[in-house]
Amino acid sequence: MRLKDKTAIVTGAASGFGEAIARRFAAEGASVLLCDINDESGEKVAASIGETGATARYVHADVADDAQVAAMIEAAVSAFGGLDILVNNAGMPQRNGPMLEVDEDTFDRIFAVNVKSLYLAARHAVPVFRARGGGVMINMASTAGIRPRPGLVWYNGSKGAAAALTKAMAIELATDGIRVNALCPVAGDTPMLAEFLGGEVTKEMYDQFVSTVPLGRLSTPTDLANAALFLACDEAELLTGVCLPIDGGRCI
Repeated sequence: MRLKDKTAIVTGAASGFGEAIARRFAAEGASVLLCDINDESGEKVAASIGETGATARYVHADVADDAQVAAMIEAAVSAFGGLDILVNNAGMPQRNGPMLEVDEDTFDRIFAVNVKSLYLAARHAVPVFRARGGGVMINMASTAGIRPRPGLVWYNGSKGAAAALTKAMAIELATDGIRVNALCPVAGDTPMLAEFLGGEVTKEMYDQFVSTVPLGRLSTPTDLANAALFLACDEAELLTGVCLPIDGGRCI
């Protein structure tokens, strides 16, 4: 098992990419704390993982709230005795549309969930990592931050910030033995896809989007779970500051 005796937190773990990452980490031997604001689904996923014999717990956490992030980190330390891996997966999409039609509240929420959450996570997790002698942080960026497209201007900006912050944190925290990397997926078959395509997904729209991916498909939760596992495990011990495109060649 590649994460035997490791402890991990995965945010946004009640569905989609986060759920798949949490399940994969647990299957590879990690004790996993799942965090989300969807308590019903989060509890079900944690219970389902527990039924396999793996160790998983769920806590409610809004990643844009300082007190809740602090409590999330403390819950992992209390439950598992420490923290080795933090996956900042929770994210807020933007509905595709003209940039000036996005209201201020939506803009604020996008940047709170996609950017401020990384500040709060670092603020509370880094001291724990330092006390442990190192750790791994994996942030969820996006191809939108590498190759922006019209209609998602503010989301693009939030994910560009996530990529830049990943690299900056990686440099500053390297001497502490803390590795910081990011995943940059192309859109996947998750609940966010409809938002990215303007509120609905027709076959024509779906096929058109897929046609822009050289390998001919969108990302899947399994794709992200596999990449996250590699970046989290000791096989990637020399990788930090990496923003890994999982995009089937879309950004080439």
